[in-house]
Amino acid sequence: MKTDHERAIELFSKDLQQSPVVKRVQFKQITGLPFVYLWPDCTADQSVVEDQLKRSAAKAMKGKRLTLAMSYVRKSQAFYVYRVRFLVPQRKMFCCGNFCDDCIRFT
Repeated sequence: MKTDHERAIELFSKDLQQSPVVKRVQFKQITGLPFVYLWPDCTADQSVVEDQLKRSAAKAMKGKRLTLAMSYVRKSQAFYVYRVRFLVPQRKMFCCGNFCDDCIRFT
């Protein structure tokens, strides 16, 4: 069974590949970090590409407790490189005694 994180990455990838803004998408893992290489349509500039990345990520994260960490890395003549990660929230594993809303005692 796939986790929310794995499903979000799949949905993100499918949505980007079907986007009219992007001609080609390639995902790479370099030293354990996920990078997205985007070859945009000739009429799309960097702001349009970033908007598409955010829209695709929002669709992928809908209904899941994930957050997006996206950062621009570089631009080549033909493509943009972004580091895109879906972060999973950390859960408390102990009671600190501060009566927190997400206390482990209440689960």
